[in-house]
Amino acid sequence: MQPHTQTQIETQTPPDFPVLPSVAEVVGTAPPVALATAPPVDEPGPLGVPGRRQDDVALLEVPLLAAPLLEIPPEIPPDLLAEAPPDLLADMPDVPSEILPEILPETDLEDEPAPRPLRAESAGPSADLFRQYLREIGRIPLLTAAEEVELARRVEAGLFAEEKLAAFPVLDSQLAVDLDCLVVRGRMAKRRLIEANLRLVVSVAKRYIGRGLTMLDLVQEGNLGLIRAVEKFDYARGYKFSTYATWWIRQAMSRALADQARTIRVPVHVVELINRVVRVQRRLLQEHGHEPTTEEVAAQLDLTPERVCEVLRLAQEPVSLHAPVGEEDDVSLGDLIEDGDAASPVESAAFLLLREHLEAVLSTLGERERKVVQLRYGLADGRPRTLEEIGRIFGVTRERIRQIESKTLGKLRDHAFADQLRGYLD
Repeated sequence: MQPHTQTQIETQTPPDFPVLPSVAEVVGTAPPVALATAPPVDEPGPLGVPGRRQDDVALLEVPLLAAPLLEIPPEIPPDLLAEAPPDLLADMPDVPSEILPEILPETDLEDEPAPRPLRAESAGPSADLFRQYLREIGRIPLLTAAEEVELARRVEAGLFAEEKLAAFPVLDSQLAVDLDCLVVRGRMAKRRLIEANLRLVVSVAKRYIGRGLTMLDLVQEGNLGLIRAVEKFDYARGYKFSTYATWWIRQAMSRALADQARTIRVPVHVVELINRVVRVQRRLLQEHGHEPTTEEVAAQLDLTPERVCEVLRLAQEPVSLHAPVGEEDDVSLGDLIEDGDAASPVESAAFLLLREHLEAVLSTLGERERKVVQLRYGLADGRPRTLEEIGRIFGVTRERIRQIESKTLGKLRDHAFADQLRGYLD
């Protein structure tokens, strides 16, 4: 059969087969890869509906959540966590490191300081929405090991088909139909595998409460890690999907905490260094019974004491100036901090005395001379004027104003209070 272009595939639809719904219509996330018909499939998969064949698109009738997968309200009171599904990680075997070659190094949050206590939040619409979210994911049936393998196989086949369709835009019409069918089935299997493990994300998120992100933010980031785990899962190694996905979920939450939990963002590698310093401090405290010095910590980490001091400084969180001080909460921290720009009491008193002496000296001058001096040096409103501006005010030339100024300053130098005014210059 000769290759056909995309236009030829669309116009030469065999009449004997029902048209397969496009990817955009079924999944709602992308336009169809190819518009063609689906050939009949004799053997229904584990997700097929009894009594119907897969050529009737029975495979696509997979239960979906009523709400979008990742749309979660922004805040949740801690007491709602009691409604979360039980921890699915109990007695879970460790995943050997060789099956995780592409997972980025996880930020070591286990060595961070103890979580800060959460403040009780009042219930509201967001709390009700999250409660509904927990009920929704709790109703989704779990998968058996065989179903996980079958779904993972279809996801892998769908990803392979997408790569081939993207790499070879001109394909045989029947081959394009087969690849399009694999893409649709792979995406539906991916969604089914994700939805069946959403409660795993909630279970893992409970371990990271109080470290800078809300429960809902942790669930959001964990869901992204779950999606990545579905795409990278290798069913041929024989491990449960939940065992493998836990590492990706924790990695996503750890990265989110490193990037978003601090008021001033610190790079991830610096956060990891902070955790190493904190871990060494705790170990030395347990071994020696006293708070370790900067030099001791630096020797353990092969760092300079200056670098350790810098890391500890970066680990400090900023404190709000509106933070209450004391039990009454009527005084904030900002009320106790000195204003560096404010004048001291001594300077304020000296300024008042200077003004009194200046007014006493200027009162001995004539009205015109006093006005010229006040405008020239800004004694009235703090804004000095030029000779030309003062001349326009009095209706004379700038030279005449200069003469008046010079004559007035000569009088002030010989004034009885001149020595007292010179004392303020010292």
